[in-house]
Amino acid sequence: MARAGFWPISSTRKITFGRDGHWYADGERIKNRRIERLLSKSLKQTSVGAYAVEIGWDRAEVEIEDTPYVVTRVTGDPSSGFTLALNDESQEALVPATLRVGADHVLYCRVKEGCCESRFLRPAYYQLTAHVEEKDGAFFLRTKDGVFPFGPAGPGRA
Repeated sequence: MARAGFWPISSTRKITFGRDGHWYADGERIKNRRIERLLSKSLKQTSVGAYAVEIGWDRAEVEIEDTPYVVTRVTGDPSSGFTLALNDESQEALVPATLRVGADHVLYCRVKEGCCESRFLRPAYYQLTAHVEEKDGAFFLRTKDGVFPFGPAGPGRA
């Protein structure tokens, strides 16, 4: 049955959320920011832990290259706390105890009440690491709530 000529997703296409924070259909980047925003806001975790985009009655499985969310911006400071902006346009407080450094020196934290991991995109990484300190080979973030270590210092790390 025709649906006014608009199908936001198609189950015949491979949909991927890339580690760069962009959406892809059959390996080709989706360049329309509004469609990317719609896909990010429509991402759901299934009962078996996989991910799918659900828009109305349409549903398509999604391959997640790294994390289901990315941190696009960090605002705030150590005394007032930090706020994260995510790719689905939600905002939430950073929980410093969830920070970790992954492979290739990528910074991660837990989001969505701790249920999901999120990768920091480069601009957000630099916004947060402007407040990061290094001592005795380890990185830490000092806030009003305490000192939070999250990774050893090493070559190529800020």
